[in-house]
Amino acid sequence: MLIGVFLPEFKKTLEEAIRSDTSGHFQRLLISLAQGNRDESTNVNMSLVQTDAQALYAAGENRLGTDESKFNAILCARSRDHLRAVFNEYQRMCNRDIEKSIGREMSGDLEHGMLAVVKCLKNTPAFFAERLNKAMRGAGTKDRTLIRIMVSRSEVDLLNIRQEYKRMYGKSLYTDISGDTSGDYRKILLKLCGGND
Repeated sequence: MLIGVFLPEFKKTLEEAIRSDTSGHFQRLLISLAQGNRDESTNVNMSLVQTDAQALYAAGENRLGTDESKFNAILCARSRDHLRAVFNEYQRMCNRDIEKSIGREMSGDLEHGMLAVVKCLKNTPAFFAERLNKAMRGAGTKDRTLIRIMVSRSEVDLLNIRQEYKRMYGKSLYTDISGDTSGDYRKILLKLCGGND
């Protein structure tokens, strides 16, 4: 668990660190995620799926202003399977993807945070493939992002991320790392990557 590792290393809890560096609805989103109260044991109940989709619509698109706390409560507490069903129901009900609604209703760090939650819930390997591509696109490599993802996902789902990367961008992650890095740094990242698809 991240919170247990964070405390001895930094002499404060993860929640204290979040509170000292953030504020407002973004702070509440991060604290909710750090507390890890997502109920993954919940079966998908279509009645609750419809209720949650309607609640998200009522909290955003169907009102002046946005009830960010409602988005936080639903996105940080419901199971992955339940939320995927909610996103499908929301699309069916509103004829708009939940990501587009978040983009229309929120801005800044809160928008980026909510979109990251949704994208990760929808398809975790695709989320990380997109982050890796952004880290290597354009002038200069965002090395911290590249290292963090490659190391943290190497023993979790990097093979799936590689497959999504190839599907999304038409070339392998291995090829992009080779073209964007050099020296021992490149060798280590390619070793973590594990192969050219």
